[in-house]
Amino acid sequence: MQDRQQIVEYLKSKFSYTHLIEFESKFDAILIKTTKEHILSAIKVLKKDSKLQFTTLIDIFGADFPERENRFEINYNFLSLKYNLRCIIKIECEADSVIPSIYEIFEGAIWFEREIYDMYGILFGNNPDLRRILTDYGFQGHPLRKDFPLTGYVEVRYDFETQKVVYEPVKLMQEFRNFDFLSPWEGTEYKIPGTLPGDEKAKN
Repeated sequence: MQDRQQIVEYLKSKFSYTHLIEFESKFDAILIKTTKEHILSAIKVLKKDSKLQFTTLIDIFGADFPERENRFEINYNFLSLKYNLRCIIKIECEADSVIPSIYEIFEGAIWFEREIYDMYGILFGNNPDLRRILTDYGFQGHPLRKDFPLTGYVEVRYDFETQKVVYEPVKLMQEFRNFDFLSPWEGTEYKIPGTLPGDEKAKN
């Protein structure tokens, strides 16, 4: 099964339930869209099926799309050394969803799942060590969520009097510019299409 289209057709025959399977030429990989209920069974097939052998977990990463009904997306990237082919599995979930951990299939997934939990707040059920991995102790919030403030909530400094690191509420030394939209991530709708703030000054 060296032909990629043959592998895609084989996957379609194996995943006949709620999956979208196609070859994505943009990423030079097979793309599978599924649900959290089927993620474990799908990954087991990818790894253990002798005709597939996606035995290497490259990474797992999250993405935040606030405008979607299911806000978060999780991408699992696998590599088949036998066929020199990549496979990407995508699932969508809500902020309060609990995603099945895949650490029993790929033990190294523990680290990736901890990072996604730390950055996005997505929980992975049955992960034996679901702690923050990049942020500091007692950190509040999840930095890669689009609604997380760019300045954070606290700032850290070393206090020479007490001789320890202290956390204090963020104090902005210079005010940010006041834009006419709520979030820079979501873009803006200008009153006059095709104009930018300040254009009216140039005309005057």
